Amino acid sequence: MEQSRKIRWGILATGGIAAAFTADLLELKDAEVVAVASRSTASAEAFAERFGIPRAYGSWTALADDADVDVVYVATPHSAHRAAAGLCLQAGRAVLCEKAFTVNAVEARELVELARGRGAFLMEAMWMYCNPVIRHLSELVRDGAIGEVRAVHADFGLAGPFAPNHRLRDPAQGGGALLDLGVYPVSFAHLLLGEPDEVQAWARLSEEGVDANTGILLGYDSGALAVLSCSITAGTATTASVTGTTGRIELPTGFFSADRFVLHRDGRAPEEFTAPPGDLHGLQHEAAEVMRCLRTGALESPLVPLDGTLAVMRTLDTVRDRIGVRYPGEA
Repeated sequence: MEQSRKIRWGILATGGIAAAFTADLLELKDAEVVAVASRSTASAEAFAERFGIPRAYGSWTALADDADVDVVYVATPHSAHRAAAGLCLQAGRAVLCEKAFTVNAVEARELVELARGRGAFLMEAMWMYCNPVIRHLSELVRDGAIGEVRAVHADFGLAGPFAPNHRLRDPAQGGGALLDLGVYPVSFAHLLLGEPDEVQAWARLSEEGVDANTGILLGYDSGALAVLSCSITAGTATTASVTGTTGRIELPTGFFSADRFVLHRDGRAPEEFTAPPGDLHGLQHEAAEVMRCLRTGALESPLVPLDGTLAVMRTLDTVRDRIGVRYPGEA
């Protein structure tokens, strides 16, 4: 791909996360938003007018078939990710797909196999992994700054209340705390410790049968553990930490979009690390990583590898098995 040409984006869906991503994307000089699609023509047209997007489609297929689109950002509820991302991959489009990547590991594996089989770029929109602060934290841990990792703690909870028909309580849309919020703590643990050897979990289920308040314990043969929680009934601190044999690192509220962390090492004064001044912000980091990959011809991102996405989905599946949450159409 010509290095100087702008990467042309299509936006699939018109909800809140689509709007946030598009707003951040429009600030990048090497990006251009050329089309948006929704199942509703009116919704697509309203979104296009709001952000100055030249083409609005009332079907996903029309966007997938638009040859002027280099990459599609899939921002539907995760229950529709398999269908939406698969449609775009089949049409030859690169895809950045929101998290949770799919409803379950089976669907995730189908998308990965489709992308790899067609030689198409695919990445989960786990923006946390692209955040320079999180990347620096991961490097420090990998280089032994706190010794051998023994514990990871992370939480993400929203107080609500959410109406019974809200997507977070709708099984048909993959509702519940785990896939929408818990994916962040689980992904944070995976980043630092990899896929667990043991998974235990407990949850209070809603009347609709989705998890409303969930605790997760991941165990590793190394002796390390991860203590995680997520909720749609209580606003938690949304902090995270990683503790090793010679120190710990603490992330403040909003750990998944952190702009700083504090490193505590035995026998030393605490050290605070902050984001580089004037750097990208918000969802721009993941967009920049996608465009870097497209320009270099990479089909996967080393920051958000597909094998890692599959591992996270397997863990989420196991948690749901432990707490007894099943979505329509699952065995």
